[in-house]
Amino acid sequence: MPKPLVLILCTGNSCRSHMAEGILRAAGGDLFDVASAGSDPAGYVHPKAIAALGEIGIDISGHESKHMDTFLDREVTTVITVCGNADQACPTFPGQLNRHHWGFDDPAHATGDDGEVLAEFRRVRDQIKLVFEAYAAGFREGSAGNP
Repeated sequence: MPKPLVLILCTGNSCRSHMAEGILRAAGGDLFDVASAGSDPAGYVHPKAIAALGEIGIDISGHESKHMDTFLDREVTTVITVCGNADQACPTFPGQLNRHHWGFDDPAHATGDDGEVLAEFRRVRDQIKLVFEAYAAGFREGSAGNP
């Protein structure tokens, strides 16, 4: 039996959704499949998102930015939006049972020197890590249900 699919959405699919995907896959990849997409994909994964996750041992360097419509023909059990724009633009996917919205600041809008911008990526990464690791732990404890 295939694992349920958790789809994480944001607008650009370049930072937050990829960080969440990597963290959730690391925390609960044995329980469900995880993917990310965007309502208006940027076409790349932000290098500082890749670096910030690399610092905690999660490699997202092979991720690709993709449009959420690529999942309209797949059974998506749970949709999690991580920005307000994606929450508003989010369609209902086939098989969708759950939808959550957990908004995070967009670190791609950070200003300052390279160190200050990377610090913002780390701050957002740490917030995402707390939320998505708790989600995976909760699912693991109640694994008789759906994600």
